Amino acid sequence: MAIDGPSGTGKSTTARILAEKLNFIYIDSGAMYRAITFELLKNNIKPNDIKKIVDITTKADIKFDGEEVFLNGKNITKEIRSLDVTSKVSSVSAIKDVRKILVNKQREYAKTNDVVMDGRDIGTVVFPNAKFKFFLVCDLKTRAARRRQDFIEHGMKLPIEKIMAELKKRDTIDSTRKESPLKKAKDAVEVNTTNMIIEEQVNYLLRIVNGLD
Repeated sequence: MAIDGPSGTGKSTTARILAEKLNFIYIDSGAMYRAITFELLKNNIKPNDIKKIVDITTKADIKFDGEEVFLNGKNITKEIRSLDVTSKVSSVSAIKDVRKILVNKQREYAKTNDVVMDGRDIGTVVFPNAKFKFFLVCDLKTRAARRRQDFIEHGMKLPIEKIMAELKKRDTIDSTRKESPLKKAKDAVEVNTTNMIIEEQVNYLLRIVNGLD
């Protein structure tokens, strides 16, 4: 199952809960790109040092345990949600070699498991033949409010205006990048989550999966 859409639409939480209800494995593809971004920042790797970037991405052992993300055995769940990583992840995601390596890792997860995966190119590039595809949209102010709450839960208080500006910047980078841009798959069901709470989002998608809508 592929769930795509911009940041703040509720993709990850909805995907995780859906996976639990369906007894599928949940893979947060965005967290994988965040993990690589975190590692590059930690090691002061320059954006143009493709050789080192490829080496780090290839060797990266990324694992999930519920909502927690582990990189090379270390829990980095909190670190990858920092504003620094958030502001840089789109640029890292646009690197062709990084995308190629991580897409291969994502496909490996699905070889022997039923998975729910969310991201920006899951239904168009990673799993174009996914049985179910959804594309979540939401107005900018609502997305910023949700993201602000995420930051608060991780101990960071940021002005909503700053978050809105970062989201707009990220949307532009994600939708205009040359490699696997953010876009709705032709056969994806579009879901506007602006006025939905997570439970409503999950139930709506679940009804479609179960053939009730």
